[in-house]
Amino acid sequence: MPLVTTKEMFKKAYEGGYAIGAFNVNNMEIVQGIVDAAKEEQSPLILQVSAGARKYAKHIYLVKLVEAALEDSDLPIALHLDHGDSFELCKDCIDGGFTSVMIDASSKPFAENIEITKEVVRACHAAGIPVEAELGKVGGKEDDLDGGNGNGYTVPSEAAEFAERTGVDSLAVAIGTAHGVYKGTPKLDMERLSEIRKVVSVPLVLHGTSGVPDDAVRECVARGMCKVNYATDLRIAFSKGLKEYLAKDPEVFDPKKYSAVGREYVKEYVKSKILVCGSNGKA
Repeated sequence: MPLVTTKEMFKKAYEGGYAIGAFNVNNMEIVQGIVDAAKEEQSPLILQVSAGARKYAKHIYLVKLVEAALEDSDLPIALHLDHGDSFELCKDCIDGGFTSVMIDASSKPFAENIEITKEVVRACHAAGIPVEAELGKVGGKEDDLDGGNGNGYTVPSEAAEFAERTGVDSLAVAIGTAHGVYKGTPKLDMERLSEIRKVVSVPLVLHGTSGVPDDAVRECVARGMCKVNYATDLRIAFSKGLKEYLAKDPEVFDPKKYSAVGREYVKEYVKSKILVCGSNGKA
């Protein structure tokens, strides 16, 4: 099965009342752990790559890892650029085999965000690639992304105007989540989410999900979220496996041994989040 776009995935998810988990990848073992989990749960997948991961692992290596995942799993998989910060980066990714991109101009004024997003949408739609954008400010820090304090909640009326004027295919909205590690339990504005859902017809995306209680994520999905991003907790799971193995055997020098434990931790984490999103059995 070739890579798919997110467009049909989201249509099925919205109609079926579930969401697709989007998991950030950085290396081979993380890709393998995610895909092994999805195979067991028979779930569609979005494997997403941040600009930081792309710099670290190189574009071609990540694309080939995802191509290997397709051959190994026969699952519907989309390859997505997470938080693209420029037209040029988005264009490089679609020219290089990605089947979905995000342009994040949310730090810009409303009108400028619209114009930047429209430019990316025109180029991507010409190539048959869907585009995610962000409106409002999902704060926190992750990779090269610094979202600040994240106080800029998405305004429903602005979300409706933004979606209409840009032609974007999905929209990340700010309802109280943040990227990175939370210092306390986040409080999400569920009523705001419902108001946005009423006036915006495109699929909605939840960023900054690591650390959000599973019940809160389930409620977000019930209120119309179609894509749920997981990044920080995924890396924590992988790192925890490595640290535990190295603590038990500090003299080990074979990376296959400790990396395999990290991979297994990733797999179990992803399986749990697939169940939270409700995408199990939907491949």
